[in-house]
Amino acid sequence: MIKNFPDTLFDEMKLLAKFPTHSQLEGIKIHQDANPSVITAAKSLFDKGLISLPDGGYLTDSGIETLDHLHRVLATLS
Repeated sequence: MIKNFPDTLFDEMKLLAKFPTHSQLEGIKIHQDANPSVITAAKSLFDKGLISLPDGGYLTDSGIETLDHLHRVLATLS
């Protein structure tokens, strides 16, 4: 079974992968003049409870866990 994934999902994955993993005290700030797809991805990650603010912020506990899974998938596919 082939599943079609929306481009927005990949935008979220790309943004999530940019978060620092070496410290929970570092985050990302998405500026208002950023690409609209990045702004939308940040809002979606926030709505899903993966980041602390709709314009970036820090990873939540769920975000840290999800990013760990994402890194494993990317490492496997690389």
